[in-house]
Amino acid sequence: MWFKHLHLYRLHEAAAIPAADLESALAGQAARLPGNTEARRLGWCPPAGRAGTALLHELQGQRLMTVLRQERLLPAGVVREEVEERGADIEAREGRKLRRQEKQELKEQVYEELLPRAFIRSQKVDLWWDTQRNLIAVNSSSRKRAEEVLDLLRETLGSLKVTPLATQTLPMRAMTHWLAEPDSRPASLQLGDQVELKAKGDDGVLRARQVDLDSDEIQQLLATGRQASRLALEIEGRLSFVLHDDLALKSLRFSDALIDEANETEDDGDAIVRLEADFMLMTQALAEQIERLIEWLDGEVSNASPQGSA
Repeated sequence: MWFKHLHLYRLHEAAAIPAADLESALAGQAARLPGNTEARRLGWCPPAGRAGTALLHELQGQRLMTVLRQERLLPAGVVREEVEERGADIEAREGRKLRRQEKQELKEQVYEELLPRAFIRSQKVDLWWDTQRNLIAVNSSSRKRAEEVLDLLRETLGSLKVTPLATQTLPMRAMTHWLAEPDSRPASLQLGDQVELKAKGDDGVLRARQVDLDSDEIQQLLATGRQASRLALEIEGRLSFVLHDDLALKSLRFSDALIDEANETEDDGDAIVRLEADFMLMTQALAEQIERLIEWLDGEVSNASPQGSA
């Protein structure tokens, strides 16, 4: 249940949606196998997997939903080989070279014929909706996947006005400042052991792991004008993550104390109780630390334009 990566979004002009109405809307976009002509399909599925049937879990204003993303795997190389073979047969039979348009049409024909026979790969992506803070977070390492999930939620609800969470101080500027000036770091913030430094010119990107980020070597690189685009951080021993320059939180790790607290919760072997207990402990910790992070970055940008309102 514990999230690994989060892309954060601010929800604007959000009208209250009763849980029963939301679950009914989710059921209207429930997951099903892609049709023979569909390369991929997204739909809502139970967060508890086979242990439950509910498409929505809500506790104290915290909502958990899960998207099942199913994609047919049709390697480009397989299509290319079939197109080349069929094209060669046509050229030999008709004694001429195929035109570019004919090759494109042949490629589309081959793709349509092979697609229904392709294997299907499934991936589940969790969405956390904090109705108290009007915050939505998607548990995915990919911004593109997160946007797909938001598109499905928008289609499900009919309207969804969201923007990526944005702060007054850019994460890159703050991370670079924390690296260069140890005294500038908030008291409860500690550096981890990995960093990504970008050069202003064409000198590329430098990535370092398992290093002392307060070392002279790091300071020398900063002195050349490099800026931190990723930085491993830990907040008060409760949560560690890698902060990215787009405010994504990746490689999330929760403290042993928090995990132990979750493990001590009595669930009598009930998978739903376990899921909801872990979810509540996790989201409480995340919400607190996200609020701290926003504060350290001088608050949110208030004039961001909502996207995807219809």
